[in-house]
Amino acid sequence: MRAALLQLNVSDDPVANLPVTLAMAADAAGQGADMIFTPEVTNCVSTNRDHQKAVLHLQQDDPTLAALQSFAAERRVWVCIGSLALRTDDADGRFANRSFLIGPDGAIVDRYDKIHMFDVRVSETETYRESAGYRPGDRAVLAQTPWGQIGMTICYDMRFPALYEALARAGAQILTMPSAFSVVTGAAHWHALLRARAIENGCFVIAAAQTGTHASDANKTRETYGHSLVVDPWGEVVLDAGTAPGVYLCDIDIAAVDAARSRVPSLTHRRNFEGP
Repeated sequence: MRAALLQLNVSDDPVANLPVTLAMAADAAGQGADMIFTPEVTNCVSTNRDHQKAVLHLQQDDPTLAALQSFAAERRVWVCIGSLALRTDDADGRFANRSFLIGPDGAIVDRYDKIHMFDVRVSETETYRESAGYRPGDRAVLAQTPWGQIGMTICYDMRFPALYEALARAGAQILTMPSAFSVVTGAAHWHALLRARAIENGCFVIAAAQTGTHASDANKTRETYGHSLVVDPWGEVVLDAGTAPGVYLCDIDIAAVDAARSRVPSLTHRRNFEGP
């Protein structure tokens, strides 16, 4: 499978972001990509809840989703939308952080709502409370593709290894971890976490990321770490996109999954134990 990771620097304006994403996707398809991977919140990076209410849409009305579905059908490629920020009908008004796998006919093959919310205090000046604006999902998702089974996750999920073990034991060979990662935690933890999840589960990890300083009309701007990664099942980083926005391609041989698992079959060695 030829994978194309789109490393984006989106603003808080979904209308302005969409043509850039589509142009990158067209570039990727032109370079022979079989599947195109986009980052978390592909449509809108914003921490302003009022602004989000004004510019976000329900899934059935979202123009970014519709455009990428049409693109997939026109170019006959698979598209894994890392996630979209979407309005919901929830009584409390919270949004969904939802990933989509789109088939080459433009249909939604599967979707996943981010389970773990990024509620952290990174530093004295950098605090996040994702659960204030987004409601968490409650279902792990394993999606079928011609190249193998994909375990769909999003960003902060990567700090919860039990999710990935469950996906791998259910048959996942590729784990997606699209992200809009903090610069501070990215420098400290990004590579280590992604490599650990690959090694523990004998899976490819594909993590398309947001990067740079994100334009916003709000007073608070957002910076993300970049470094979209592909990690092989032995834990080797086979693609690191650095910090520049762009299209990054990587050929993936799914046979490497069985090869790694035959060398260290840890997924078959798990034992139940009593808690401390």
